[in-house]
Order: sequence, then structure tokens, then C-alpha cells
Amino acid sequence: MDEERKDIVAGIYIRVSTEDQAREGFSLPEQEEKLKALCTYKDYKVFDIYRDAGVSAKDMEHRPEFQRMLKDMKAKKINAIVAYKLDRVTRSVRDLEELISELEANKCYLICDRDD
Repeated sequence: MDEERKDIVAGIYIRVSTEDQAREGFSLPEQEEKLKALCTYKDYKVFDIYRDAGVSAKDMEHRPEFQRMLKDMKAKKINAIVAYKLDRVTRSVRDLEELISELEANKCYLICDRDD
């Protein structure tokens, strides 16, 4: 049986909305540092870092970096999205459902550092 591990090529997604910027632990540099360390620890190759600053998680369409990341996923440039917490990715159940469908269709994982 071939047990070859498929390499994980990650897109790191970091986002802060204006109200989050004041909270400790949510700054873009802090999220980036933690997620890069996680990728190093897990032996994931980082393809790119997608940064949406001062953008709400209300919907996925109005986040340019999130859209660029999805485009890269569909182009098979990444096979994992690594985020600090699920609420950095979305706060909408409808958007989460849509995202899960996109992830499954593109054989892509969603890895959230602070959520199980």
C-alpha cells in the first residue's frame, strides 16, 4: 500500500476588522507570525499570505484577498487554507456552507489554529 503523504501547500489567511484591531492577539502581524510558525511546525509549504485589513467577515465577496485566495485554490496553487480562528474566515453560516462546498470540490483543507 502506498502511504505517500500529499504535501500541504498552504495559503495563510489573516484578517482584522476595525474593532478587532484594538484587541490583543488579533493584529495582522501577530496572526501572521503564529500561522507561519504553525506551518513550519506542521511542515506545510506556504504559497502566499492573504491579508484583509479593516474588513468585516460579514460576507466573502467584499474581501479582495479572500477572493484572490479562493482563485488560487481553484487554480490548484494551494490545497489548504490556514487561519487563526474560524471567525477570521467567516461569521456567516451561509458563507461557511458555501466555503465548505468549495473546499470539498477543490480537495482543499481548512485549518484553524485556535479552533478544533
